[in-house]
This record gives sequence, structure tokens and C-alpha cells, in this order.
Amino acid sequence: MTEKNPDPTHIRLAKRVAEQLNCSRSTAEQFVEGGFVSVDGQVVEAAGARVRPDQVVTVAKDASLLELTPVTLLLHKPAGFEAGLGQPAQGGAAHASRSQGATPATSLLEIASHLAEDASGIRVLQRHFKQLECFTPLPTEASGLVVYTQDKRIARKLAEDIESLEQECIVEVKGDIANHGLQRLCHGLTFNGRPLPPIKVSWQSETKLRFALKGIRPGQIPAMCDAVGLSVVAIKRIRIGRVPLAKVPEGQWRYLQPWEKF
Repeated sequence: MTEKNPDPTHIRLAKRVAEQLNCSRSTAEQFVEGGFVSVDGQVVEAAGARVRPDQVVTVAKDASLLELTPVTLLLHKPAGFEAGLGQPAQGGAAHASRSQGATPATSLLEIASHLAEDASGIRVLQRHFKQLECFTPLPTEASGLVVYTQDKRIARKLAEDIESLEQECIVEVKGDIANHGLQRLCHGLTFNGRPLPPIKVSWQSETKLRFALKGIRPGQIPAMCDAVGLSVVAIKRIRIGRVPLAKVPEGQWRYLQPWEKF
């Protein structure tokens, strides 16, 4: 609907909406970006789209600027995708390790990969995939919960409090654990020459450990496992603070609900 050399009889959609509603151009643009405007029965979210005089432009009766609030997306990142957007919080849970050629995890943030059972009730809009920031990067080889947000309050919360937010990971391992190895994982190991604080570690199965810890550093979990005779096969983050990954399948995402707090 956009053209390099537009026909002079075509006008911008936002201008047409502003004329129809007798409102400001900025308000009209917000209605368009909010998914409330249809052209010949098809929703158009690009305010700069151009329309012909004979095309029917309709604005939904429930059009409201109240819904144009910033959103937060919770992605189940598969292993092999690079997670990290903007400036990750220093000291965050496993800084994103840049792997040359790795596909950005943001490529998975699209309408097609939205969790069908999302209970938030939020209508998916193209504007929800813009101006996202990530303060919860995850190594390319790991999988699990990654948070992308447009909300400055949540961005500030994650940036400032990531060190104090408990993160839960399921770690698949192989090998034979040393005597008293589980106790040492919980307390008694060092990393980068410094004693580690007490950590909650327990067996989930014969090959999987559950780690719940704060202030995690890049490479810390593999180093801890190695110190007790285990090798890490896979790491999956399933919770950050009070927000769980829940039942989101790999490669899909859901919205953070209003009542959920990190």
C-alpha cells in the first residue's frame, strides 16, 4: 500500500482517519498502530500506508488509546539462538555469548510463534515487536526463558535487580558425581577464585539437576559441575524471580500478564 512515487490521489491512512474522526494526526496514527483501522475489511497497522479515495476505511467501535501500552514478551529460546538485545544488565544471569553466525532469538518474535493458549487476552500487534530491550541474556548454547520488554519500568527493574533475582535452571549432566558432590554444589565450591554463596541444588532425575541461584556468572554452572565430576549436556532456564517459563514450547512466546511481577 506504500509507494515510492505515490499517486497524488492517494493519501496517508493516518490522514484519512484523522479526517473521518476529526481528531489529531498523532491520535489517528495511534489508532492505526493499535490495530483498530481496516481498509476494505483488512486490518492495516502501518500509519504511513496510502489509500485511494474509493477504498473503505473503518475504525473499530472499541478503538481506544488505553490499549497502546508497552508490552513484555516471554520467549522460550531454543539452544543455538543468540539472545541479547540492547545493553544487557552487567552481571546478569549468563551474559549472552555471541556465536558467530548464530540466529538472533528476536527472529522468533512474530505473530506465528505466539502461544495459542496465552491467557493475557492481549491482541498481538506489529508494534509489539518494535523497540524491545533484553536484560536477561542467555548463552547461545542454552535454552529457556528470555525476557524482551518495551516497558521502561520492567527494564529498570531487571537492570537494577538482576543480581538479587533468583533464577532457576534445569541442567542435564553426564558422568559420575564425586562423593558428597551434591553437598559441595550447594555450598563449598569456588568460582574465579572466590567462594560461592550457598546455592539450592537438587536432583530432578538421574541425569538432571535443578539449580536455584542468584548473581550467576557466565560459565559458572559448567565449572561447578566439572568440579564434582560432571559434564554439562544442556542448560535450560525455567524461571526468573517469580516469573516462570511455564508451558511455553520451544520457539514460542507469551505476554507477561499484568499481575505477574519479577
